Amino acid sequence: MPPRLRSRLKPTLELMEAMPGVVVGFVAGLVLAPWVDRHLAGALVLLIGLPAGMLLAGLVWMRLPPVWRRRFPLGWAGLWLMPWLALLVGSALWLSPWFEALLFGGDLRGWLEAHFGLGVASRNALIVGLAMGFAVIPGIYALAEDALFGVPPNLGEGAQALGATRWQSLWKVVLPAAAPGVLSAVMIGAGRAVGETMIVLMASGNTALMTLNPLEGMRSMAATIAIELPEAVPGGIHYRLLFLVALALFVFTFLVNTLAELLHARLRSRYRRLGGMS
Repeated sequence: MPPRLRSRLKPTLELMEAMPGVVVGFVAGLVLAPWVDRHLAGALVLLIGLPAGMLLAGLVWMRLPPVWRRRFPLGWAGLWLMPWLALLVGSALWLSPWFEALLFGGDLRGWLEAHFGLGVASRNALIVGLAMGFAVIPGIYALAEDALFGVPPNLGEGAQALGATRWQSLWKVVLPAAAPGVLSAVMIGAGRAVGETMIVLMASGNTALMTLNPLEGMRSMAATIAIELPEAVPGGIHYRLLFLVALALFVFTFLVNTLAELLHARLRSRYRRLGGMS
């Protein structure tokens, strides 16, 4: 993105990280979950159609004449893609009843249960995944953006001076140099997602199941501790098992964050050798 557009969007995305998990879980459990429950086919079409529609927009942009491509520069794609995405959302919701009637006999829930034995709960792992993505992506974005723009610009400029295209310099030079920072950002976001309690507690239905079906409820380790600890008898087996769960959760998040910090330190030392950091 151009610096002017990025300077406006970056603070907005970073402010999303300050939104409390209880608010995200409240909206997911009381607004998003009922909507997906009423429009299950439309939600699944959106999950598949939006990424495919963005790829289609990129292919169409490549086929445009140079005059039109100058009118729709890639740096401003975050803005001129909005009407296209709105059209995709509207088309998916409008066509989803016809799609469900044509392929699933008008009852997607019954078709999933009859053919695959998959139950569909109102609050399920899919809702948790959508809400958790909203909660952790701003933090991942902020750290990854700092890693990408912290790469010394002379690396990309040198690659382009040697004949590489802009995409080749980004893919082969800039991204490998920033890869440890990007990976550490993803791992820190994953560590926060594993330890998140309120979003899972309010959006998952708290069903004590262990299944690969994303349309059924679930219960995370953190939610299990929050729900069952007040009822556990101190010193009992249940009480000690909950402490074991807490210990396992702590060890996992500690290892993930430690590895992320090691990768970040490696990135810093690499920049220092390249003269990008003092």
